[in-house]
Amino acid sequence: MTRRSKLSGGTLYFIAVVAFLYLPILMLVIFSFNDSVMLIFPLKGFTLKWYQALLGATELLRAVRNSFFLGIAASAVATTLGTMAALGLMRFRFPGRGLFLAVAAMPMVIPYVVLGVALLILFSSLDIPRSLVTVGVGHVIVNIPYVMLIVAARLAGFPASLEEASQDLGATYWQTLFKVTLPICAPAILAAFLSSFTTSFDEFAVSFFLSGSEATLPIYLYSQLRFPLRLPIVVTLAAVVMVASIVLLSFSEWLRRRE
Repeated sequence: MTRRSKLSGGTLYFIAVVAFLYLPILMLVIFSFNDSVMLIFPLKGFTLKWYQALLGATELLRAVRNSFFLGIAASAVATTLGTMAALGLMRFRFPGRGLFLAVAAMPMVIPYVVLGVALLILFSSLDIPRSLVTVGVGHVIVNIPYVMLIVAARLAGFPASLEEASQDLGATYWQTLFKVTLPICAPAILAAFLSSFTTSFDEFAVSFFLSGSEATLPIYLYSQLRFPLRLPIVVTLAAVVMVASIVLLSFSEWLRRRE
């Protein structure tokens, strides 16, 4: 009886957490089909006009394009640097290794608002104008620690003796790296890239301080909340982005579990 009640309590708690996390996303999807500019129940009717209007919103689509290409570029750089850092930490012993790990993981514990202000002050002191490039630098800094941890976990999952055996058979370090180590780590590297892309695409705090005249998608959506008539289009796009992000993160987690 006690075990059954504990199981029931745990199940209810799990349902409550899932509802708290995903019910707002479900509301976004529902209201994206609502035939009214008012986001209230009862719904006025079913319509696809907000999705049609979304395709004709040039400024919004430009912001989507900016976020997409920025996410690709920032994720590629972060994945490369994070993978290199993970290889250095997991396969080499060098002076200052603990300090390097602490500095590399620091963006994980610093609030993004503080990080955005710090980068803004840095770029201003160097007379570097704000643009998508400065936003990309901020996104790379944010994503490197997560890439490093994902790839490091994969490196810890297979023995270094495989690499040593490759070199004993005559392969150089670089041949071993590209023919043994990286292929084994490929699912983790791809998962790290997808996670970085999702984070970069959705990131707001750092982008808010570092963006110039070209807005990313989260900044554009924030600016449109002042106009009630634009709210249904914003909700529609937010629903599309959230669903796509969930699919992408689920695929990333699937890749990680296949390692």
